[in-house]
Formats: sequence, C-alpha cells, structure tokens
Amino acid sequence: MATQFLKSLLLLSTLTLTISAEYTGFVGTLDPKSIGIKHKKTLSHFRFYWHEVFTGENPTAVRIIPSLLKYNTTTFFGTLGVYDNALTVGPEVYSKVVGKAEGLFASTSQTQVDILQIFNFALTQGKYNGSTITFAGRMSQSEKVRELPIVGGSGVFKFATGYMETSSLSFDPQTRDNTFQFDVYIYY
Repeated sequence: MATQFLKSLLLLSTLTLTISAEYTGFVGTLDPKSIGIKHKKTLSHFRFYWHEVFTGENPTAVRIIPSLLKYNTTTFFGTLGVYDNALTVGPEVYSKVVGKAEGLFASTSQTQVDILQIFNFALTQGKYNGSTITFAGRMSQSEKVRELPIVGGSGVFKFATGYMETSSLSFDPQTRDNTFQFDVYIYY
C-alpha cells in the first residue's frame, strides 16, 4: 500500500512539474522542424584565411578610436576598430573569396596586447551562401594559436556551437596588415 502511494505521489509530482513548466506563459517545447531545422547535427571543420589591410586606398580595417597616448606603442589599450576582411580558401591574397569577416575589435588590456573580437563570417559560396557564423571572445596576441568560441549562427548554421583556432601567417608591424589562418570546428 505504501509503495503504491509513493508511486502515485511521484507520478503526481512529475505531472505537476510538467504542467507548471508548460503553462508559465514564456516557455514551450518546439519541434525543430517547425523552425526549419530538418537534419541531425553535423560536426564540420572549415579552414579560411583572412586578409586584413589597414593601409592604402581601400583598407579593410579601420581604427575608429585610437589608443590612449600612454599606450600608443605598447598595448594599444583603448583602440576600437571595425573590419570587413576577405575570407579566402588559400593564404594568398588573390585566392578564391568565399565570404567576409565583418566585425569589431577593441584593445582591452593595459599590460599586454589582448583584443576583444566580435565578428561574423558571412559566407557567400555554395549551400553556405547567406549563412553566418558568429564569434565573440578574447584573443591574446602573445599566444601562438588563439581560440574563440562560436556563439551562434544563421542560415545553415542556426543553433551552431563550437570554436575556432587562429594563427598569424604574416604581420607587418609598421602597417599592422596581416593574414590569419582560421580553423573552425562547428557543430550545427
């Protein structure tokens, strides 16, 4: 009798929790297909190269706010900028363009060159055309390989998670022009 009572109490508690969760007015369960997610998740590796140019007639990166004078030649603390860099399939500037890296950067450390990056990879080729992958995080220039988390995406990459690793292939300390390799590991 006591066992039957405990089972009934457990069932009633479970139903009560389920009902109260469903009727809160701000949350509900969805079928993924109802918002266009028709496939099981995929884990993929993409490799891109970006080419960032601060100089010349057509720069792809611009400093909007310069660093504080005190940090002008050390950490560039206080610098804020935006970019619209080409993403290519190879490290050469003239290799095939498959998208753009659009975002902003801020130098956020007074003691070392650390950069807050918030950006999208907006892809333009094949089934990924019109889809974006969004990244946000801290990149310490003292690290040979840097990581940033994927915080979302659009199009094919709805509900994306993962991370990317990046490393510098070339950097001109005078102009700050650079080429980076990005290895993106994305679960979508």
